Amino acid sequence: MKETIIAVRNKILRVLYKGIVKKIFFCIDPEKIHDLMVLKGRFLGSNFLTRNLVSLFFSYSNKKLKQTIAGINFSNPIGLAAGFDKNAELTKILPSVGFGFAELGSITGHPCQGNPKPRVWRLKKSQSLVIYYGLKNEGCEMISKKLKGRKFKIPMGISVARTNSSDTVGVAEGITDYLKAHRAFSGIGDYETINISCPNAFGGEDFTDPNSLHKLLLQIDKTKNSKPVFLKISPDLKNKEIDEIIKVADKHKIAGFICTNLTKSRDNKKILDENVPEKGGISGKVVEDLANEMISYVYKKTQGKYIIIGCGGISSAEDAYKKIKSGASLVQLITGAIFEGPQLMSEINQGLVRLIEEDGYNNISDAIGVDVK
Repeated sequence: MKETIIAVRNKILRVLYKGIVKKIFFCIDPEKIHDLMVLKGRFLGSNFLTRNLVSLFFSYSNKKLKQTIAGINFSNPIGLAAGFDKNAELTKILPSVGFGFAELGSITGHPCQGNPKPRVWRLKKSQSLVIYYGLKNEGCEMISKKLKGRKFKIPMGISVARTNSSDTVGVAEGITDYLKAHRAFSGIGDYETINISCPNAFGGEDFTDPNSLHKLLLQIDKTKNSKPVFLKISPDLKNKEIDEIIKVADKHKIAGFICTNLTKSRDNKKILDENVPEKGGISGKVVEDLANEMISYVYKKTQGKYIIIGCGGISSAEDAYKKIKSGASLVQLITGAIFEGPQLMSEINQGLVRLIEEDGYNNISDAIGVDVK
């Protein structure tokens, strides 16, 4: 009975969102809508009553989705990807929306205004976004001060990146900047992601170079950090480049990889819209196949040694399940919820339970990597 009630609730919310709310939102500049949703989320997370009201409309739980990964307890495998809660303003409301974990940022060593506007575009036919924010955030000092001493209801990851500035270009300068953000969040959050794949920052993705990455991770290893560390990598890497990054990771304290970030490539059969902006990286369905291929490749290449968090193009339980069966232990999304609605996390979690039961599994962890083993 409970499952039926939740399914009906989700269907009603989906109809309302796609039939009314989405049509209104998609007539407004996407960055303005993003800022409005952050403001609304801050309010809804500000007190017990609104948090519980939101939970009534959007939450879903099932013991078959619970996992302990890298010593962290996850109630479900669906996380908010970095890039939405840039300044860690939504930590109190995210559990009520149905997320099993969330990643904050990316956060940089210095405050960053980001790239000039406009810097977000919708690709409606492609169910994707073109994003050119350029790591807009308040900087590690302000955000870490905000979060210090706070307890979170769900696991929180901190994504750190190199400040989008000409001052941080160069290996030595970049390492200094990464380390500043890394040290600022010592003791804050449950895991850390080192974002080496932002396509919109000044100077490019210089730490995808194995020698530069090795130098950065040497310094990260020297710091006192008990949290698992992940590397977020680009979907545009060739297999040889992935191999080199894995070789570097093998020498350091890396728990896993987030596969993947935004794609810069415009040569993609899933781009259905015309007049795609030349600048920026693309999220959503356009990156889905690239992310899935990388998840499978990394999982098979490393024989399951590393934890993989799959990110890119998830808008249904089937999408999430495909990533899990390809080798992801956890998955993340943003764009899917923008196109499908805030009930999506509940829909996916409920759908995952159905899918693992159909396959005869007792827990979501039983499905990890089954398609590539």
